[in-house]
Amino acid sequence: MTDPHLDAVIGERRQLINLAYRLLGSLAEAEDVVQETYTRWYALTEPQRREVSTPGAWMTTVAGRICLDLLGSARARREQYVGEWIPEPVPGHPDWFGGPTPTNPADRVTLDESLSMAFLVILDAMTPAERVAFVLHDVFRYSFAEIADILGRTPAACRQLASSARRRVDTARPLPSTRPAELIRDFKTAWETRDITALTRLLDPAAIATADSGGLAPAFRDPIIGGARIVAAWLEIAARGPRVTLLERVVNGQPGLVARLGDAIVSVYAFEIAQDRISRIWVIRNPEKLRAWTD
Repeated sequence: MTDPHLDAVIGERRQLINLAYRLLGSLAEAEDVVQETYTRWYALTEPQRREVSTPGAWMTTVAGRICLDLLGSARARREQYVGEWIPEPVPGHPDWFGGPTPTNPADRVTLDESLSMAFLVILDAMTPAERVAFVLHDVFRYSFAEIADILGRTPAACRQLASSARRRVDTARPLPSTRPAELIRDFKTAWETRDITALTRLLDPAAIATADSGGLAPAFRDPIIGGARIVAAWLEIAARGPRVTLLERVVNGQPGLVARLGDAIVSVYAFEIAQDRISRIWVIRNPEKLRAWTD
């Protein structure tokens, strides 16, 4: 017999991917979570599925619990990771990625911001429970009563978790720039022309560059701290590395760059800009994290 909830269940996929990616920072893991959620839905008997009044809420609860379990084991898995770990970059704008439309213009966290690399890095420093409570409430507008069902805690405890996470975000959030695309374009030009003066002007003196190769591609292992050191490293990359084509692309909803070698994307660059200077550069070189860019 046909599942009476089929249309509603199929329609939840984009929302679940959206949520799981923000919770895990990995598109591949998010897709696995969604697959497991659907597997559990269809493992229910037909009478059990008919008892579910809101399939979307049921699936969100299941996906949230799976993500919570994965976040709990992530630290142990990261200890085996070669070098620095950076969230997996995704191409395009939030609407391309299937983001829900915010209904409240006063939302504390916009969907653009919640997809940015800078925001995902802040989330990655939170405890699993903080991350789940904060993302579900401040980004996706779930009530603390709904979140309590996922975390197995009281609504008051979930409110406290979200509040603690919010303080972390507010402390780490830089002032927005009015011209991020222009700054990244200038950085690209200065790098291509090896303009030391321009690169130095564009970088915050305390800027940090971090690379993630997973041991599967050449990359600097430790973060480079300081604008002058980053300029030196980027000039060395330009002089000694393979001749790549730099392209302006939207990375996690923000202006970024990709490096193309032949037909392959070999690096994705995400940036954080504070007071109209580049304060963070994230370089993703791990080919397993670049599948969304090469498919």
